[in-house]
Amino acid sequence: MKLYTSPGACSLADHITLEWIGQPYEFQIVKGADRKTPEFLKLNPAGAVPALQVGDWVLTQNTAILHYLMDRFPDCGLCGGSLEQRAEVNRWLATVNSDVHPAFKPLFGATAYLEDEAAIQKSHDNARKQLRTYFERVDAQLAGKDWITGSRSIADPYWFVVTQWAKKVGVDLSGLDNLARFDAHMAADAGVQKAMKDEGLI
Repeated sequence: MKLYTSPGACSLADHITLEWIGQPYEFQIVKGADRKTPEFLKLNPAGAVPALQVGDWVLTQNTAILHYLMDRFPDCGLCGGSLEQRAEVNRWLATVNSDVHPAFKPLFGATAYLEDEAAIQKSHDNARKQLRTYFERVDAQLAGKDWITGSRSIADPYWFVVTQWAKKVGVDLSGLDNLARFDAHMAADAGVQKAMKDEGLI
């Protein structure tokens, strides 16, 4: 298995998961314009990370990779023990992928085309407000828990990644003590630290 990742991108979630699984893998850092080279576009025509290469087969899309890793290594303890627990993992993975991740787009420059500073700032303010609501929900979910669903799963690394984004772009996370505890717990994890060191983040 070979993971193509960019430092701090959502692909960090896959990198952490690979560390947690503990099976042999390789990784390659792909930065900025390198994602648009002909070589990389052969791997992923979308020019985005993550991409996971297994032999001659390449899988893209973050949640697809996370589910593949969970299903390929069922003994890794990242999928929940019952049907209901697995559904909870999918619920919180879907929330972070489909709701939270896209909500960052204005803050990452997606509204720059407006070419109106006031309108762009309004889109940023709205994004931060929307993101605050999502993080309030996960903070409530984390009450009395070390992990999003109560046990470690593939959802946790993705939520950790978007929490790092939130801190960088000025989303108000004040008072979200359960989220802060989760963030510190993840940051102290050996697998998380290894993945972040590999990507030059710490």
